[in-house]
Amino acid sequence: MAEQMDRKIWVQGGVFLALAFVLIVVDLVPLDMRPSLWVSPDLLLATTLAWVVRKPTYVPVLVIALLFLMTDFLFMRPPGLWAALVVILSEVLRRQHREFRNMPLLVEWGTVAVGIIAITIVNRIVLAIVVSPQAPLGLTLIEMIATILVYPIVLLVAHFIFGISRISRGEIGSKGQIL
Repeated sequence: MAEQMDRKIWVQGGVFLALAFVLIVVDLVPLDMRPSLWVSPDLLLATTLAWVVRKPTYVPVLVIALLFLMTDFLFMRPPGLWAALVVILSEVLRRQHREFRNMPLLVEWGTVAVGIIAITIVNRIVLAIVVSPQAPLGLTLIEMIATILVYPIVLLVAHFIFGISRISRGEIGSKGQIL
C-alpha cells in the first residue's frame, strides 16, 4: 500500500513538472511581436498554488523553489525574489492544508487571492526599494487580477483532468500518517 502511495506521489509530481514546463514554454513563445496592452494570468503560479492547497505532498518546496528560480532567469526577473515570495506563500498555504479540507471554495479562493495580492505588493515594494526596473503598475495589476480570477478554472482542470482533489478526512499518507 505504501509503495503504491509513493508511486502516486512521484507520478503526480512528474505530471506537475511536465505541466509546469509546458506552461513556461507557452509563456516564452511570442504570439505577437507588437507590445501588448494586457497581460495574461500567471498560470504557473495559479497551478502551483492549486496543487499545494489540494495535495501538498505532490509538490515539494524544493521543486517549487527551483522551478520559480528557473523562471526568474528565463523571464529576466531579479533572480530569487519572485521565487522566494512564491515559496513563502506556498509554505503558508501548505501549513493550512487541514483547514482547506473543510473550507468552501469561496473562502479558499479568497485566501489564495490575499496571498497573491500580498506577494505582488511585496515584489513591487522590494523592486522599488532597490530601484530595479519593473513593469507598469497597470499591467502588474491586470496580471494579478487575472491570476486570481483564473484560479477556480485551474482548480476545475486540476480536479477533472489530473485528479487533484481535496484531501479527505482520514486519508492516509505514504508513511501511514493521517493527513
